[in-house]
Amino acid sequence: MPDPNDTPRTAAQLLVECLIEEGVDRLFTVPGESFLAVLDALHGREDIAAITCRQEGGAAFMACSDGAMTQRPGIAFVTRGPGATNASIGIHVAQQDSQPMILFVGDVARPMRDREGFQEIDFPAFFGPIAKWAARIDDPARIPEYVSRAFATAISGRPGPVVLALPEDMLRDIVDPAIAPRPAAIRPAQAACPDAMQALFAMLGDAASPIAIIGGAGWNAKAREHFQLFAERIGLPVATAFRRQDAIAPSSPVYAGNLGYGPNPKLVERVRDADLVLAIGARLGEATTDGYAVPAPDHPGQQLVHVHPDPAELGRVYRTDLSLACSVDEFAETAALWDDDSIISFDAGAQAHREWEQWASFDPAGGRSAPALDLARCVTFMRDTLPADTIVCNGAGNFAGWWHRYWRYDGYPSQLAPTAGAMGYGVPAAVAAALRYPERTVVAVAGDGDFLMNGQELATAVQYDVDLIVLVIDNGAYGTIRMHQERDYPGRVAATALKNPDFAMLGEAFGAWSAFADTTEAFKDALIAAKGRTGLRLIHVSIDVEQLAASGATVSGFRERG
Repeated sequence: MPDPNDTPRTAAQLLVECLIEEGVDRLFTVPGESFLAVLDALHGREDIAAITCRQEGGAAFMACSDGAMTQRPGIAFVTRGPGATNASIGIHVAQQDSQPMILFVGDVARPMRDREGFQEIDFPAFFGPIAKWAARIDDPARIPEYVSRAFATAISGRPGPVVLALPEDMLRDIVDPAIAPRPAAIRPAQAACPDAMQALFAMLGDAASPIAIIGGAGWNAKAREHFQLFAERIGLPVATAFRRQDAIAPSSPVYAGNLGYGPNPKLVERVRDADLVLAIGARLGEATTDGYAVPAPDHPGQQLVHVHPDPAELGRVYRTDLSLACSVDEFAETAALWDDDSIISFDAGAQAHREWEQWASFDPAGGRSAPALDLARCVTFMRDTLPADTIVCNGAGNFAGWWHRYWRYDGYPSQLAPTAGAMGYGVPAAVAAALRYPERTVVAVAGDGDFLMNGQELATAVQYDVDLIVLVIDNGAYGTIRMHQERDYPGRVAATALKNPDFAMLGEAFGAWSAFADTTEAFKDALIAAKGRTGLRLIHVSIDVEQLAASGATVSGFRERG
């Protein structure tokens, strides 16, 4: 009988074996002729699912969000030229969001290179500035080496994206059957330094008004659990970085709210007045710090402890008084278990939590006239109606501010939202979430402009029969830009108005159950009806553009001041 080890094996088959060894159970793709050999290698396999998407940007966002949920690299396969450039938005978001992801790009055949072949791009040069590592595999014998390095790079230090280009002809090469995948990459252990921990507790012992800002690189369920225990033990106020609101349970008695766009003014004041700031996992980026102002990079009068897994991030922008280059979950566990009774518990944690609860709770008697469809009331109703561990996914736009303020991100993970502020993220992320957590309720919240950037992935949701609720918030405008426009040039509207389709009918065309709501009561009825169904459900939510932001900003208000 012939030896099965003598059966010719292609480079593409070896590549798929390497992915399976790394624990990949799902990948997202828009098929292309440049990697047909990989598609053939996937044929008939039940241990890895290939999710066919409708645009490479959507596939990349799905991979990015899948990596955010699993803390293992999300995987996408796209073709050269147009496919890779479409997918580049996912690489940008994965880098800025510190999420592990690997993008495989089918490339021109090796003899075609450097001739400006069909759809040819120098991918290492193109992706190099926006990825952790970008390379091309020319030698099929080195596939295990490159794949192993790609996974190790994506998950180590500050997690992020890797791009590997795959020449079309290389994938069809026959490889030595003795070449085997390497063992799965494991994130390097990065324990917290005991001397640094001792110094941290001494600083806490001397502090009068400390605060922690958490969430970001490598944050996971372990970090959430242990940091919450530590903070509650000493009464430390805990704020979450921009769009990291599931980094701590909102019910925690020390949760102080979220930083970013439209935060609680009392929280901003608390950060500004703090004498000690602990940044755990957060990069302290522009959105979290209100333009590098709160705290400031040199933070006069404040001490800063920065904990981050990537030493290159420490001291990069912010002057630090104490730096710890370690895994955030290892740090959180060490802090929770650290035996130090010298710290007198702070009252500030409970006070900050009360301030957040007041800010994040809708007050129907707040002294304002309610619009026909009041998003604050709608989000509050949604919070009371859907399960506490619902996963909420959104892209970019002022519409998201109502969820950031009034929703409770109780489960983990329960918030998929790009800190890079990329439009079109919510629907693809929700598809990935519904596939990863089929037992949980998943909601995509998208603005009208936001939705039409990747709304085609509703077809992917239907094709794979996922349970998903989509809310399209339609104000007939690019709302965020309109707000800035009204602020800087009151009444001079240019290029921000939108003429939209009937999103409910569009949803039906994709095969969704759909409804239309232009009043708060109609929204409540539609949400209850959607909750009682399965499959894809879409609610077209029509609001007046007068409501510009959850902060209360309005068109008329800007014009009156202008």
